[in-house]
Amino acid sequence: MEKTRKKPLADLLAGVTKKVFSPLDFMGKGSLAEQVLAFALGEEPPSGVPGCTQEDWRSLAEALRHVDVEKVRVVVLGGGTGLSNVVGGDSRRAGWKETPFTGLKEVFPHLHSIVCVTDDGGSTGEMLKDFPLIGLGDLRHVLLSSIRSINLKEQYQLNDEGALATAAALHGFFNFRFNTPLESAEQLWAETGVSPEMFPKALARYLVDLVKRLFTDERMFAALDRPQCLGNLLLVAAVYRKLPAFFRTTELAANQKRMQTAIMDGLADLSQAVGAGTQAVLPCTATPSQLQMLYVNGVLVTGESKAGEARRGYPVERAMVRFADDPLLPDAVSQCIAEADIIILAPGSLYSSIIPILQVPGLADVIRRNEKALKLLVANIWVQKGETDATREAPEKRFYVSDLIRAYGYNISGGIHGLFSHVLTLDLTDIPGSVLQNYILEKKEPIYVDRDKVRELGLEPVRANIFSRNFLQRQRVIQHDPDSLTHVVRCMWGLRENGFLAQPSLAASSLPHQQLPVRVAPDKLIPCIRYERISRIIKGLEFRFLTLEADLPESMSSSVRQDITKAVLDILWRHPDIHPDHLQYLKGICSVETGSWKRCQQWDNVFSFYDPEDSCIKIRQDQLSSPERLETALLIALGQSLLGNYCLKKSVEEVFVQERRVGSLYRLVIKKHQELNAFLSSEDLDIYLQLSRMCPTEGEPRCYTRLVNGEEGFTPPGLLFGLVFAWYLDNRFASNVEYKMSVMKNTLSDLIPEQLRLLHRREELIRFFRERIFRDQFF
Repeated sequence: MEKTRKKPLADLLAGVTKKVFSPLDFMGKGSLAEQVLAFALGEEPPSGVPGCTQEDWRSLAEALRHVDVEKVRVVVLGGGTGLSNVVGGDSRRAGWKETPFTGLKEVFPHLHSIVCVTDDGGSTGEMLKDFPLIGLGDLRHVLLSSIRSINLKEQYQLNDEGALATAAALHGFFNFRFNTPLESAEQLWAETGVSPEMFPKALARYLVDLVKRLFTDERMFAALDRPQCLGNLLLVAAVYRKLPAFFRTTELAANQKRMQTAIMDGLADLSQAVGAGTQAVLPCTATPSQLQMLYVNGVLVTGESKAGEARRGYPVERAMVRFADDPLLPDAVSQCIAEADIIILAPGSLYSSIIPILQVPGLADVIRRNEKALKLLVANIWVQKGETDATREAPEKRFYVSDLIRAYGYNISGGIHGLFSHVLTLDLTDIPGSVLQNYILEKKEPIYVDRDKVRELGLEPVRANIFSRNFLQRQRVIQHDPDSLTHVVRCMWGLRENGFLAQPSLAASSLPHQQLPVRVAPDKLIPCIRYERISRIIKGLEFRFLTLEADLPESMSSSVRQDITKAVLDILWRHPDIHPDHLQYLKGICSVETGSWKRCQQWDNVFSFYDPEDSCIKIRQDQLSSPERLETALLIALGQSLLGNYCLKKSVEEVFVQERRVGSLYRLVIKKHQELNAFLSSEDLDIYLQLSRMCPTEGEPRCYTRLVNGEEGFTPPGLLFGLVFAWYLDNRFASNVEYKMSVMKNTLSDLIPEQLRLLHRREELIRFFRERIFRDQFF
């Protein structure tokens, strides 16, 4: 009996669309693509539709599930969790090892992930203290998710069970974390709960060699004393395996091309060994870089983890990447993008995943030049605190998909033109209201879909149920499902190849866009060199106690000194905007016994100050017991230290009118230029003092005054400087300054000109700190 020939997908699609009444008209609302995707993802087809039998529906479903993608080349760009999840499931989850072979990697053999490398938190941040490298944490995360069953079986002659066991062992090994130093390779293997015997022999030999290097290469020793994720260290070992042992950190930091070669080659070796493929995972650049967030109030925050925790209360004006050197775009990245048939921007943190990748010079242009590829943006599901919980145009309103797209256009040089044409979004109507309510109670809000606005931007929205029903049922959690998303991408490719995928009707270039400059750190100070310089300065300081009984400060014991040194180093490291030069007027830190504290607290509760007499920071002893209080005290006093010995004389004179006291006159005389030992120049001091409302005195050079009414208090310029310094770095640490800045959040009225003058002073004060103190001319 002759076998029934299957109809081509194009004929099947024509069969359900070219009717007087299309069968898809019975499938509910939405575009053709959305109707087909709903059916492909499991929605029951209607019965009794004229001209379309159940066999027709089944044949269409079968054809959609088997669109040939064997030779389709796919590139996915993104950050850690979002990218790893769609590529092969979130490999940091404990349950990943049970179903590791999922997602895009299992359907598209020619898959390449291009990963953001500005991560600087957790174990990655610890590594940046010791190595002149890019952020490797997201690379490790995506690498583990990219392990493919077929690769493990072919490379190591494994069956299905063996491939699953190997993936599970790699999962436990790469995700192992330790907080106390490890003494030997044997101890490391024992504590991971994984042994070399759990891997195929060739893979075991490679991993054993990497672990051995951790304990024999002197360049690794410092990292072993810090809290680490083993997978990150293995990646470092793979990179340093490509570098001669005589190359030290300073030499490597100055030789970017050598480091790029080592990063690409080491990553390729590790990727091949674990069964992902040599170019399955690629960094968007091999040049060390840091994420910066500019808020609408003018404050610029450096560091991805820092920006995520800043909670400034203001919308993000712009996200930027500052490179440690002229950024290099790896050739492998350019080639993969140029040859891609499908380009996907994965879901993830808006400002800390896709945007930093597309700010690597040349990368966005390579995507634009590839005009043949199907280009998809997978929209985020949830608003992210500190990033998408407020928009530039209207901070109080909901965040929509169109806001997401506008943010891309505003933060990418050249805008979104040519970067993506279709936007995949979640259909929130299929999520139970009780689940959404639970998220709202946790202060998590969905990003809403505004289809018409998206179309006005020249893009085609496509709604589909691409969330994980399994997670929803088991954990009441909503996140993208790697298999559903993969199925959608495959179907959209089939629709596109057969002429059934609607294209945007407007040009995306209708969005305003601009060319943004490439930002390179002026002194090319990479994190590990900064840490080394700060560490050297702090370890050279004097640490002393001051008590009532002692006429002179006493030296601290070595254990107390060690604890305070570590705490101070941790604080300074958490604030990348603090430059080693900010410490040059500091000679020591003195802990003052609480009963010995003599500083007047009439107008403030700041229990620290910089003493220009001995160039030491004085901190009341009880502030040392709380990490947050210590951080506040240290940052305020450190800010004051930048004024150095600027003050020659200060006094307060009472002011009388007709024998009635009406206030006080605060008088300040600053030192001559040649006597000044401060971070600020005489010109800078003049600008700052006037911004702090000190008035130059005519006929008296270097003299400034401030009239204070009645019994009102005021913040002296030295204390104000320290408070603003701390507030700029993190507004949690100087809440008493936040109220002064609150005018920037208000809707101002032309009826009160003083508000406008006050606003202008605040803006100029922030600009002064951004440009003169933190030396960041962002444009």
